[in-house]
Amino acid sequence: MLGLPLSFAAPALLFGLAALPVIWWLLRLTPPKPRTELFPPLRLLAEVMKHEETPARSPWWLTLLRLLMAALVILALARPVLNPVADVASGDGPLALLVDNTWSTGADWDDRMALATRLVRDAGEAGRPVVVAFTVAPANANVALAAAEDVLPALAAARPLAARPDRMAALDRLADALADAGSPTVAWLSDGIAGPDAEEVVAAIDGLAPSRVLLFDGGIAALRAIRGISNTPASFDVRVVAPEGDGTPDPVSLAAYDEKGRLLAETAALFEAGSSEAVARFDVPFELRNDFAAVRIAGQKHAGGVWLIDENTRRRRVGLVSGQSGDLDQPLLSPLFYIRRALQPFADLVEGRTGDLAVDIPALIEQGPAMIVMADIGVLPDAALEELDEWVGKGGTLVRFAGPRLAATAGDDPLLPVRLRLGERTLGGSLSWTEPQPVAPFPENGPFGGLAAPQDVSVSRQVLAEPDLDLASRTWANLADGTPLVTGTARGRGTIVLFHVTAEATWSNLPISGSFVEMLRRIANLSRNTGTIRSGNASTVVESLPPWRILGADGELASPPAHVRPLDEAALQAPAGYDHPAGLYGTADGFIARNVLGEGDTLTPIGTPEFDAGSATFGYGSGEESDLRGPLFLLALALLALDTLAVLWINGRLRPPGRGAIGRATATAMALFAVAAMLSPVAALAQQSDERPGDDEIIEILETTRLAYVVTGNPQVDEISAAGLWGLSRFLQSRTALEPAEPVGLDLETDELAFYALIYYPIDATGPMPSEQAISRLDAYMQGGGTVLFDTRDQLTASFSGSASSPENQRLRDILRGLNIPPLEPVPPDHVLTKAFYILDHFPGRYDGSPLWVEASVTGDEAADRPVRSGDGVTPIMITGNDFVAAWALDETGRPVFPTISSDPMQRIYAFRAGVNIVMYMLTGNYKADQVHVPALLERLGQ
Repeated sequence: MLGLPLSFAAPALLFGLAALPVIWWLLRLTPPKPRTELFPPLRLLAEVMKHEETPARSPWWLTLLRLLMAALVILALARPVLNPVADVASGDGPLALLVDNTWSTGADWDDRMALATRLVRDAGEAGRPVVVAFTVAPANANVALAAAEDVLPALAAARPLAARPDRMAALDRLADALADAGSPTVAWLSDGIAGPDAEEVVAAIDGLAPSRVLLFDGGIAALRAIRGISNTPASFDVRVVAPEGDGTPDPVSLAAYDEKGRLLAETAALFEAGSSEAVARFDVPFELRNDFAAVRIAGQKHAGGVWLIDENTRRRRVGLVSGQSGDLDQPLLSPLFYIRRALQPFADLVEGRTGDLAVDIPALIEQGPAMIVMADIGVLPDAALEELDEWVGKGGTLVRFAGPRLAATAGDDPLLPVRLRLGERTLGGSLSWTEPQPVAPFPENGPFGGLAAPQDVSVSRQVLAEPDLDLASRTWANLADGTPLVTGTARGRGTIVLFHVTAEATWSNLPISGSFVEMLRRIANLSRNTGTIRSGNASTVVESLPPWRILGADGELASPPAHVRPLDEAALQAPAGYDHPAGLYGTADGFIARNVLGEGDTLTPIGTPEFDAGSATFGYGSGEESDLRGPLFLLALALLALDTLAVLWINGRLRPPGRGAIGRATATAMALFAVAAMLSPVAALAQQSDERPGDDEIIEILETTRLAYVVTGNPQVDEISAAGLWGLSRFLQSRTALEPAEPVGLDLETDELAFYALIYYPIDATGPMPSEQAISRLDAYMQGGGTVLFDTRDQLTASFSGSASSPENQRLRDILRGLNIPPLEPVPPDHVLTKAFYILDHFPGRYDGSPLWVEASVTGDEAADRPVRSGDGVTPIMITGNDFVAAWALDETGRPVFPTISSDPMQRIYAFRAGVNIVMYMLTGNYKADQVHVPALLERLGQ
């Protein structure tokens, strides 16, 4: 009704409002009942000259009161309903429900089923049969007209699945069930996403010849999903998609987990202006990326917000091809000997059988390897060259080694990352002025970043690349003279890598070094399997894979339901459906991950389709339906009581016999009592609102010591902060006399900060920037003696990227611009923090490497004569990147939640000790510094 959540079950009765003018005319002409006057003799004489007349018309305010009472009665008889659900009681035909139980409905499935149940019950009360068809259902699903009470159990048992909808199949089943029925009312409980068959679905619904179409769409504006990943040489990229036509979506946070559900890394996806797709980049070492088992979007409780990662990112199948024969006669001189030894521990090796490249290369590609290694292959047959180029474009990794054959034909080979000069370069020897070259340090931002350059490796021969503008960006490793040792480039979705030396120790001793193994391992970990999983014999394709763990529509893995069938090659190419929903297929030793979205999928809102019979659109979250008849009748009854009092007052029934002060006081008291009775709820509410709330809470906070953290709005970050401070509080209880209460999350704009001696502030670059008011309150807190511990939590990502300007670091700089902070320095060895409780020389968290910055204290000659630094008070600011709370975080059983990123098994203990020192320093100030001076003070006092 006029866009309001209000409807009338009997709207025809609203025409009764037209009778209000007639009622007004009748009330206006009907005077109130005449008053009765007492006629004592003296009174009669005193008022003998007074002429009293009975009023001919009702007072205007009494007429208005009665008109309002009549209007309320008419509105109540029209049966107004607040937040109405679509009316299915009217009409004679059956009710047909088309229900989307797809991957995006897991978060609000209960609300959808409550609505469906209400529609079915309303149809049952109207005597209409019901038929229900789900868009994710078996091909032989039984869909037939039935009574409402027979349909309700099926609705209660229905569950959403991590699968794509097949609406056309569901509509075909509805059409068969409604073949002999009358004109139905079609209620489509949609998931809000218009699939590629949107036009066909509208046409099929029109083909049912409905009397009307009721479309229920909760909207997908807040929906975010993952539609692909890429394990690039430098990072792990996740493609996130948002609904189209929604402007610029807000940033989202993503987290990567291992097989045991432990958090490994976090990042954010930032959407460009007007774009519905963003790329989230995990800049973490490849060893950590290899442990990724799932990537999740924070706050998205549906199957599309999860991307499962399978064995394609772990153990690889590698095909080996050699350009030489006779390898078995002299295995140490075989180009593949050292490659086999390097790859066997972590890869399944497959080799060509015939020696014919035109046969072996297609045979290897059929087995779906992640990587193919070719040692000194010069000329490739045209058919093999085309298949190999297509395989690389689809995601394969081709690794080539140089040699005499490649050097002689390099100019005509398209499968090289750079253009090569013909021939080879000789370094050293009697006819050369040059000497064998060592390997230069590996670039930090390349695939070999973090590896130590081998000191004992030298290169005596190599193939040279033609210098051009792209050579520097394609060089993965250099020699000391700047010439490339390893080059690589992307080709389609795949990668081509070239070692500019041979695979055996004729041109270089690199293949017999430990660095050779690490370099091949890095390249293999960046590759990706292109085929299906195979059994122990790599040449045998598994016919089908049993379901192992199935992804629920809520985004959680669970045991497979009985209807899920094994996954075969044909089903692998089809979208996730009822028989093969998203999940893990295989066994714990090897499995394939199946996700709901893929490349090219979009989130297009369903909008408002135009149906021939017309349609009405409703939402799911409009609230409970409320009948307003009761409140309207109650209000009319209250007006009737008020009308009665008014009439009695006009007739003098409420007036005392006398007109003196006592009589007026009595009348006034009665009137005040009546008004107070009607306004008592308002008075009670006003009395309650006049009280000062929060006094008990303030007293409770002041009675106990609590650790506090800033609420960032990111649920994951806030949960980690709470768990970390809770763990530190438990450690303080077990090691010190301090017994902190539960930690408190603070809103900088509204909560009082002065109650807490220390506030932990985790920097989250994905959240909104604090307002000026929040930063101003934080500055006032620091100036008043409080301390804020800023933790950027970026030590791992900042050290890996080699840049100090991480997003968290930049956000911290933006915050500090609004604060009056003193000069800072890393905690010196003689600072009070190093001996406040434990004797410490560093302050690690989950990471170890970032210094703990504090206010710079005494420096120069004055500091040389002091045994300990303190300053006159406590530093108002601390800054670290070591992620303290992740190291302190404990679960309900007291076990650590996150692993420490270090080889030192004592790092977590040191992290807790660092936390104890920080808390003790906050609570005792320079007490420890004063204790150090006690011997000197006693000596001066002559004790």
